[in-house]
Amino acid sequence: MTRKFEDDVVISGIGQSDVGRRLGRSALALTLDAVTAALADAGLSADDVGALATYPGGGTAIGPGFAGPPLADVYDALGIEPDLLMGGFEGPAQLGPVLNAALAISAGLVRHVVVYRTVTEGTARARAAAARSGASGARSGAAGAAPGGGGAASGWITALGDGPAPLRYALLARRHFHEHGTTREQLAQIALTARRHAALNPKAVYREPLTADDYLAARMIAEPLCLYDCDVHCDGATAVVLSAAAYASDTPRPPVRIEAVGAAPPSRPEYAQHAALHPGQRAADQMWSRTDLRPGDVDVAGLYDGFSILTLLWLEALGFCGVGEGGAFVEGGHRIGLGGELPLNTQGGQLSGGRLHGLGFVHEMCLQLRGEAGDRQVPGARVAAVSVGALPYVGCLLLRTD
Repeated sequence: MTRKFEDDVVISGIGQSDVGRRLGRSALALTLDAVTAALADAGLSADDVGALATYPGGGTAIGPGFAGPPLADVYDALGIEPDLLMGGFEGPAQLGPVLNAALAISAGLVRHVVVYRTVTEGTARARAAAARSGASGARSGAAGAAPGGGGAASGWITALGDGPAPLRYALLARRHFHEHGTTREQLAQIALTARRHAALNPKAVYREPLTADDYLAARMIAEPLCLYDCDVHCDGATAVVLSAAAYASDTPRPPVRIEAVGAAPPSRPEYAQHAALHPGQRAADQMWSRTDLRPGDVDVAGLYDGFSILTLLWLEALGFCGVGEGGAFVEGGHRIGLGGELPLNTQGGQLSGGRLHGLGFVHEMCLQLRGEAGDRQVPGARVAAVSVGALPYVGCLLLRTD
């Protein structure tokens, strides 16, 4: 491959709002904080923005606080006249707007694109729970009945059908345990490592120590996944600025290069429809086909941890270890900790840092490649991998510095 669109683009700036369990601020306010910070980091003003891109886009309602502000609200608040707006749920998961932005720049349509991802799930879920509790109490009082009485089953869940996310991914974990001998003690290291790294991140939601005993004694959510195998809903916004490669010499901070992209979905959209455990395998293969770099060249990684089993599967799919060897790879946490061969989710991931839902990993890997990660900095980091999503919407990136 003599030319690829990734070579036409750099990440020129990054920014992030405050991050917290329940900040109580609007999604638009958090987004503007992140975008303003990213533009300043890139040495640009709002007038330089040619396009805005986001995931999932206005009108996508997966749950309260999930979608973030619509593109129209953001460009109106910024007072700009963009030439292009891009949003959407389907595609390579939360890396979809990064891919779209890079393609638009490579095609010469725009010069600078702001990509943002905003969540207010922490606050929204707390408010929804309070409203349900209040409504339930009012009904109970009116009826003169004891609180908590009654209630209908939420529906049937089958092994081959859909259901709450913890149940789906618990099935994956159980299969990995059965086929490859993986244990809870091994899987625990993904959560324990994330918590150790979160302790070094001032913005992380959970920074207090977490022990193996704490993990093993935790409330089971969907066996074998416990409370600490599930990401933490929070509030926060992340933004990155993608620019034409010619701008690299003008950036105030060291630019980050996009070495390769993987966006291919799995062969079938449901786990029950295909034999492979790894939803990101085709995306990973596509990414490695677009570069001469190999897994051994990666210095640091941010791999999706909506549930810990997904991180284990991404380690295998991306070739950091063989299929079925993920448990042994993470055992003891030495390989994936700071100082190990592949420091993983150095900001605390989504298990402890907070569910910033994908773009938070890009932000952290850019900090690492720029040498700006503070106490959690991986010395000499030059190549980073990012993966996001679960079946069928998955994506991965390879980032590098000059």
